[in-house]
Amino acid sequence: MQEVADGGIEAFGELVRRNQRHAWNTAWRLLQDPAEAEDAAQDAFLKILDAAPRYRPRAAFRTYLCRVVTRLCLDRLEKKKPVYVADLPVSVSPAPAPSDELAARDRAAVVRQALQGLPPRQRVALVLRYYDDLSYREIAQAMGTSVKSVERLLARGRDALGDRLRELKHK
Repeated sequence: MQEVADGGIEAFGELVRRNQRHAWNTAWRLLQDPAEAEDAAQDAFLKILDAAPRYRPRAAFRTYLCRVVTRLCLDRLEKKKPVYVADLPVSVSPAPAPSDELAARDRAAVVRQALQGLPPRQRVALVLRYYDDLSYREIAQAMGTSVKSVERLLARGRDALGDRLRELKHK
């Protein structure tokens, strides 16, 4: 980042190449729309480039990137209702049985639908913790809040997610 701050556009290109997939994945998990995720990831890198001269390394760059992407996604979520998409990429074993693959897709769709029903900040905390595998401290930095607040968001989010999953199961 220091090279980027000093005007190194090649360094910025390398930063983007190394982190664009992570930025897009985080945005996609929060927004559930590939085009919106692409826009949010691009906007995040543009904001980072613009802020490069003021950047002070207080945390890992990836945590900083998560914070920028998360804030952009929260802004987008507040401006519009969630969009449900038909397919969620599912990681499965190399040779799954068709019934196992169908069950995994069904579970992923139910979890996705339940996540979309949560308040945005709870959804963000859960995605950063369980999909991006960030620590509580990293989530707090990414969301611009305290570790205690993250603990509360995750606890409320897990409870609400459990309730939503039970509701969806009984429909």
